[in-house]
Amino acid sequence: MVHWGELGTRWGINRTVAQVHALLFVSQRPLDVQAITDALGVARSNASTSVRELLAWGLVRPVHILGDRREHYEAIGDVWQILTIIAEQRKRREIDPTLAILRECEAEMRSASTPNERFVANRVRAMLELFETLSPLVDEFAALPAATIRALSGLRGKVRNVFKVRR
Repeated sequence: MVHWGELGTRWGINRTVAQVHALLFVSQRPLDVQAITDALGVARSNASTSVRELLAWGLVRPVHILGDRREHYEAIGDVWQILTIIAEQRKRREIDPTLAILRECEAEMRSASTPNERFVANRVRAMLELFETLSPLVDEFAALPAATIRALSGLRGKVRNVFKVRR
């Protein structure tokens, strides 16, 4: 769990959120917040906040256990579905807001008059074009069934050959 937490911080995810996800991912049964707290040695409030974040991302789901009033949680078990969820969420949280800001900047730069302003406007426009190209690609990727993503992963290197692109 420690390493997963460190990996999460490198991806810009809170360490405890990543550790809670790791614990739920490898757990054979759903866990309640107290079990998560005990297993990770974190504050109950930190565990609860982390679970809420994972619920918001769609990476865990609540599970009701007959005869137990406590809420239990389990992680999505399909790694390909996890990849898709993370891609969708990162797009929504990072790419979409960046696109909005770049569009605002590009609109402000349309009246660029000095050579320096035109240089900056061209750079902003190029970045906007990149994000406008990537955004629908992420949407297309996320809409693919897991089996198709797996099949596409087998094309590594072959796409270059189709387009006769050299490294």
